[in-house]
Amino acid sequence: MKIGIITLPFNINYGGILQNFALQKVLKEMGHEVSTIEEEKKNYKLPVPKRYLAYTKRIVLRYLFRKKCEIFLEKKELNRLQIISTNLQQFIKRNIILKTYPTFKHIKENEFDVFIVGSDQIWRPKYFTGIENAFLDFAQKWNIRRIAYAPSFGTDKWEYSKQQTQRCRKLISLFNGISIREKEGIDLCNKYFSKTAQHVLDPTLLLSKDDYMEIISTDNAQKSKGNLLVYILDQSPEKEKVINRIIETKKLVPFTVNNPNVFNYKLDINQRIQPSIEQWLRGFYDAEFVITDSFHACVFSIIFQKPFLVYGNIQRGLSRFTSLLSTFHLENRMILNANELYKALEQEINWTEIMKILETKQKESLNFLSKHLA
Repeated sequence: MKIGIITLPFNINYGGILQNFALQKVLKEMGHEVSTIEEEKKNYKLPVPKRYLAYTKRIVLRYLFRKKCEIFLEKKELNRLQIISTNLQQFIKRNIILKTYPTFKHIKENEFDVFIVGSDQIWRPKYFTGIENAFLDFAQKWNIRRIAYAPSFGTDKWEYSKQQTQRCRKLISLFNGISIREKEGIDLCNKYFSKTAQHVLDPTLLLSKDDYMEIISTDNAQKSKGNLLVYILDQSPEKEKVINRIIETKKLVPFTVNNPNVFNYKLDINQRIQPSIEQWLRGFYDAEFVITDSFHACVFSIIFQKPFLVYGNIQRGLSRFTSLLSTFHLENRMILNANELYKALEQEINWTEIMKILETKQKESLNFLSKHLA
């Protein structure tokens, strides 16, 4: 069958790109013709958590301190984004089939047999503009199959307006199969949409470590310059304290797999380029320990069987972490402040048990896809 996947725009999100790669790969191996659908990028927008902070900072600099700076700098950022994401775009071109349209309304009814919505936080209104299209609003009158595979609300709090809730409840009633990435999301789906959903794995967890090692080998990614992988999306003094304590306790050498200067507009554009997907993955292979506040960094720590700690990212939503960790009985891998660090470091990880759980959940998740694509 011809399948169209609708997910979050890629931008510079490693996990977002890899979850789509994984879902495409799984569906292709099932024998389907798969494309990911995207709308043309008109203006680049900062991620919501960074957007308002950036605007406020620029307003203060411009009007209070009389500094020359543009408030809405993102209007010029789209071209720069292409440079920043050069390495990521190369991976996308080699590994992901894309179909780009001016808008979702330009898709024709007979182009696809099935639409799959997911994964990542595509069902979070502040992350997906025009949330109704994440429920296939543009195709509501079409005779096609509709499947939700592992979309995420991103939080256990309801963020939809009353109008959005009513509209999306009507649209989701047309779906043939509904699954959710987080356990809390199942409750939200039932409470606000009156629909029963199945809990499934993020697509990245449907592939094996060997699948990702194959990606690393094709690019000859360089060995990482350390053995403590530090992948922190939102820096803070408290997190820096945790990182330093891990370095001292475990006698490890820290390294990163992303460019911390990516949003530093004062730097030359070439200093803001993100490392490749292959190099990002190589970081997990090389690491002896991982400290992160990223959902997908937790995922790849599990895939590569690396001891890890996650600093709970409340702003980005804790339910993603709690659901993932509870699935694998790894709740003790999350800390919310530096005082919890030493107790967490004492906990051992039973990788044999975790791999058994992963195998069971993979079968359940793949069976969901097979059942609704049959």
